[in-house]
Amino acid sequence: MPGAVPRASVLPWVAYAVCAVVWGSTYFAIAVALASFPPYGMVAVRFGVASVLTLAVGRLFRERWPSRKELPHLALVGVLLLGVCNALIVWSETRVSSGVAAVLAALTPAWFGILTARTEPLGGRGWLGTGLGLAGVVLLVGPGTSGGVDLGGVAAVLLATALWAVGTLHHRKYVKGGGALTNAGLEMLAAALFGTVLAPFGGGFVSGPVTPKALLAIGYLAVFGSCIAYTAHLYLSKTWNPARAGTYAYLNPVIAVLLGAAFLGETFNSRMALGMAVVLAGVALVQYRSRIG
Repeated sequence: MPGAVPRASVLPWVAYAVCAVVWGSTYFAIAVALASFPPYGMVAVRFGVASVLTLAVGRLFRERWPSRKELPHLALVGVLLLGVCNALIVWSETRVSSGVAAVLAALTPAWFGILTARTEPLGGRGWLGTGLGLAGVVLLVGPGTSGGVDLGGVAAVLLATALWAVGTLHHRKYVKGGGALTNAGLEMLAAALFGTVLAPFGGGFVSGPVTPKALLAIGYLAVFGSCIAYTAHLYLSKTWNPARAGTYAYLNPVIAVLLGAAFLGETFNSRMALGMAVVLAGVALVQYRSRIG
């Protein structure tokens, strides 16, 4: 149709919005699920369910399968991103608040910028936007706005952000075939098997009575946080350059803070509002630089 927006230009923005909003809410869902599921138990259950659903939908749409040589790379990325990184984030939330975990995870775009600086430089405006984004998240959930910070929890999130960037770039480089849903499902399956093997050595599959709230949280993490958002992430990582795509992590804390204020009675003040404004300004600069660069 004349004047219609090309589908190819709209889909990345839809995927970006899904990663920003849904993954911003998963920090809250993880905190709820922790009442019944330990880290590796959560990985096993969450991605076990998600892999079956995602692969089934991929078959429904008759997606192509990746080549045999790509399967080891999918397994590696699945274990690294969804097994190790996810377990680190879940474990960190036993030591720090969900808001602090979301803020620290916002360092992900900086790792992408560093790791791709030679091949896809951000330029001055892009780095300025990255710095603004980091400053914004510090304002948003810094000292005086939420709970204390445990060094072990902080280290776990920082390690997770670095490994997430490495794994995402590995997928982008070595996985060229296969449908988005199928690739995501295979990576989730690898993570589920990884979690199943380690769960008996890391607190088991459940840590207490399985409450309805915890089950609902696991269901949300499996369907929305995994099936939908992770598939969107894989698509986005191949469509936009990594540093630009990774700015969704700057928006995750905004969602986390809003959920905390709405459902947990957490404080929402002028400092948080200023932090959100700075975050959005940083995202805008990175996005603008990436589109013209």
